[in-house]
Amino acid sequence: MGSELGTHSSIHQSLTNRYSDWIHEALDELPENFLITDPCLSGHPIVYASKGFLNMSGYSRDEIIGKNGRFFQGPDTDRGSVLQIREAIGEDKTLQISLLNYRKNGTPIWILFHLCPVFSEQDGRVVHFIGVQVPISKDSGSSHFRSITRSLSNNGFLYGVCRKEVYKDPSIDLDLTFVDSDNRGLQADEPGEAREHEKEKAISTINNILSKLAHYSKLMGGAVSGERCGFVSPLSTSLTIALGRIKQSFVLTDPHSPDMSIVYASDAFLTLTGYSRHEVLGRNCRFLQGPFTDVEDVQKIREGIQSGKPCTVRILNYRKDTTSFWNSLHISPVRNSFGKVSFFVGVQLDEASMNEDQGLSSQMRQLGAVGAVKVAVRSLSGAGHVGPSKSQLSS
Repeated sequence: MGSELGTHSSIHQSLTNRYSDWIHEALDELPENFLITDPCLSGHPIVYASKGFLNMSGYSRDEIIGKNGRFFQGPDTDRGSVLQIREAIGEDKTLQISLLNYRKNGTPIWILFHLCPVFSEQDGRVVHFIGVQVPISKDSGSSHFRSITRSLSNNGFLYGVCRKEVYKDPSIDLDLTFVDSDNRGLQADEPGEAREHEKEKAISTINNILSKLAHYSKLMGGAVSGERCGFVSPLSTSLTIALGRIKQSFVLTDPHSPDMSIVYASDAFLTLTGYSRHEVLGRNCRFLQGPFTDVEDVQKIREGIQSGKPCTVRILNYRKDTTSFWNSLHISPVRNSFGKVSFFVGVQLDEASMNEDQGLSSQMRQLGAVGAVKVAVRSLSGAGHVGPSKSQLSS
């Protein structure tokens, strides 16, 4: 139950911590169909669904929030298109593509899907993705097409917006071929082709959403943009999503930044410490120290980092609410596929809860988390999704 509450809180804070408490009302004013997802949360969940999208899909917000976008795919969704979307997310790129999705009642709908990353101007990280969905309309100019549409409507079918929304009914003798307005034969399973005005609508919608997000982020002392501004984050979205699958409490720090700042914090770490991700990223881990933290323990951590070797320290840390806990902290360097140190990973275990897990020992759990992080970094750096900068290669 506690983890579910923590997940629900993280999803709600995903928008409010960065754009203020007014952002939901501001986005609700936009009539278009769109979703916002957070790649920093485990599972890359949907954190906002517009009213227009809810009307189009037939789902309620409670049924969508927290789900991954693949929730709307179905048996005839093209796997190649899904792969293109996945690659665009991993590479932090904009994408516009025709896609077959499914409504709650099972009927398919061709949409023009426009994906846009939202970058933090402070550190260049992708903080959200916007997914606009414009229904691809069918030109109903021919009388043959209009008669088929009426026939399907009278028999309880929904067609209008989708070239593939045809369900066989014994009362209808209908082959699945339609006549397009240019008298060309159009197969029912032919992919929907978006028109220029639909493409322009998608771009216009993206700009409207980005304008809202930029305005409300400035109210919170930040700034976001649809383009990465100069600074390149050491973490790709592919790596962020891969790290989100690791359930233990840990942070990833960048040893090449001026203050060895945190570039990733797991959901379990946020639950343990009480901080939001927005409050953690970009800071040095010393913010967990307090009045009774032993300086000798802090020095052991410094020495371990300077030597580039793993170390384990029992240290007194403090949560956001100022309560203290004994932290069994394991720190290890993480090398990329070139053999250079890209990050340091710090895995935390609250000694008060160490006996709750009757399976693996605390040491094995920490080493398991470190191993999972190393696998993610090395595999993605080898694939070109994360790699050393020139300064890292020369270090």
